This record gives sequence, C-alpha cells and structure tokens, in this order.
Amino acid sequence: MELFNDLKTMLKKNIREYGMFIALFAIMLVFSILSDGVFMSPRNISNLINSMGYIAVLAVGMTLILVIKHIDLSVGFVAGFLGAVAATLLTSYNLPVLAVIPVVLAIGVLIGLFNGFLVAKLQIPAFVVTLAGMLIFRGALLQVTAKTGTIIVPNQTFNNIGVGYIPDPVKLIPGFHTLTLVLGALFIVYYIWSQFKNRKNKLKYNFEVVPIKIFYIKMVFVSFLIGYVTYILSDYNGLSWTVVIVLIVVAIYHFMTTKTVLGRHIYAVGGNDEAAKLSGIDVKKVTLFVFASMSMLAALSGILFTARLQSATVTAGTGFELDAIASAYVGGVSAAGGVGRVTGSIIGALVMASLTSGMNLLNVGASYQYIIRGAILILAVVFDVQTRNKSK
Repeated sequence: MELFNDLKTMLKKNIREYGMFIALFAIMLVFSILSDGVFMSPRNISNLINSMGYIAVLAVGMTLILVIKHIDLSVGFVAGFLGAVAATLLTSYNLPVLAVIPVVLAIGVLIGLFNGFLVAKLQIPAFVVTLAGMLIFRGALLQVTAKTGTIIVPNQTFNNIGVGYIPDPVKLIPGFHTLTLVLGALFIVYYIWSQFKNRKNKLKYNFEVVPIKIFYIKMVFVSFLIGYVTYILSDYNGLSWTVVIVLIVVAIYHFMTTKTVLGRHIYAVGGNDEAAKLSGIDVKKVTLFVFASMSMLAALSGILFTARLQSATVTAGTGFELDAIASAYVGGVSAAGGVGRVTGSIIGALVMASLTSGMNLLNVGASYQYIIRGAILILAVVFDVQTRNKSK
C-alpha cells in the first residue's frame, strides 16, 4: 500500500514527464491488440522508428524555438528545399556526399541566422518572418525541381543515410543483429549508472529525490523498455543509420540544454525574457542561436527525408512543421514557454508516429486520422494549461 501511495505521489509531481510514457505505452498496447500483434512486429517497429527520423530531428529544434516563446513555420519547406539542393549537388554537380552534407547544413545555418536577425534585431514577429519563409522556400523548392518534378538520387552512399543499417561485424547470434544487442546493453548500463550518479548528486545537495523503491521500479521499467526495443530491432535489420543520427542529435542537444550555460540561458529567456536581460543574458544572441540551430536541423531533416525517398520531390516538406510542433507539445513543451525537454519531444514524435502507423494498420481513413491527431494535440495543450494552473 505504501509503495502504491509513493507511486501515485510521484506521478502527480512528475505527470508532465511521465504522462507521455504512459500514453505511448497505452497506444502501443491498444494497437497491438487491435492488429493481432502486427503493430509490435519487428518489421513494423523498425519502419515506424525509421520513418519518424526526419520529424524527430525537427522536433528537437522546434523544442528550443517553443521554449523561448517563438515559432518557426518555415522549417518544413526549408527541409524540402535543402533536400532538393542536396539532390541537385549530388546529381548535377557530382559532388561527393562528404562535401554535400556540410554545404547543405551551412546553408541551413545561414537561413536560420537571417530569420533570427529579423526576429531578434528588427523585432518582427517570428510568426510573420517564418510564414514568409514558408512561402519563399516553397517557391524555391518548386523552382529547383521545375525541370523534372522529381530529382532521382542514384548515390547509394547518400541513400544509405535514410534506408541503410549499421553493419554487424560480430554476428554471434544467428537471426539477430548482435551489434545492436551489444549497443542496447551498453546503453542500459550507462542509463543505470547515470541515474545512480544523478541521485547521489541530488542527495549531496539535499534535493528532493523519489523513494528508493520507486527509483528501482523506474530503472527496471526503462531498462526493460530499452532492452525490448533493442531486441525487436535486432530481430529485423538492427539499428538504422537514421536512428543513429537521431540519437546523436538528441544526445548533443540534451547535453547542451541540461549541462551548459547556453542551455540555462535558453530556458531563462523562455521563462522571462525581461528578467533574463536584467540578469545579463544577451537575449538577441540566444534567439539568433536558436533560429540558426532550428534551420540547421531542418537541413538535416531534408537530407534524411531525401535519402529515405532516394529522391527530391515537389511535395517534400509539406506539413513537416506541423508534425514537429505537435511532437514538441505532446512531448511536454509548455505553450507558455520556458518548459520542455528534447528527450520529451522525441517521445512525442514517437507517440504521433505510433498513432499514424497504428491507424494505417487498421485502415482508418485519412480524414479520421487528421481529426484524431488534431484532438490529441488539443488534449496535450489542455493538459499543459491545467498542469500550470494547478501549480500556481
């Protein structure tokens, strides 16, 4: 009984953090039952995770944008346009992949700096700036693809970024991708070590920590989840390069937002920009960085999407920004700014991708899919507002 009460108290205090995990678990359980287990099959889970890669990357950048109480509506067509630029450089100019990727990412940074300059220096609302950007880059995409409509990318090295899997030099277990299992085990060990280290540091400075029984339950649950997903992926083709790239991006941004001065400044600006100014934070520089980061990740998203399709199309980027915004909000980003984690936004992207995959397996009509996803977004924001009101 005491354990149940402790668990209930922890969920109440950390409902924003754990609510999305509960929602994801419920969605996967329901769709697995309704699809007779097809939803949780190795092939479907692998395709689901790989297909959300380009949105997950966008969601990471969008998290920071929303945290500082701005918005970027241009990222979808920035991704589509820069994906087409990458395809053009590879096919028309025969540039190597190692040259194309840095060039495209650099262009993304320049686009973001321009957006950030208009927002931070000229004080133009981000909604207006990025709405204009959406129209401009949609036109630019149409211009780049005007001759053929679709630019086919025959470069296999580039395409492997979107459809390839990491090699398995070990091959110890027949039928399974051994390297994926090893990496999963190492990640579980790292997770357990980091949790103990974090708890020790909190106790050292007399911060509040969860009861030890709840702490162990949480570690076992998350470790099981990591192990199960790793097992499923290893039963198919293992980890894809898309997943590896997403994990690297999440690791970098998670470290930056939680362990660096820049990360603290970003959340300070989102919490109260006037107070941040008075405390000596250069709000304009923070804004410039966040917009540059967003467009750079949009460029990476465009590369992932183009590599996955092995071509650049006139419709690339359509709706990407809406999926990224929805993923961030479902993942716990506050509509009032100042609150949100990149790891949460990744879970939000997984929730939205799971909904789409599950509804496709059940042959739910496209019209109902849009309605359901919209309803989920509204519920996420209502939940955020109610949580903030209760905490006041």
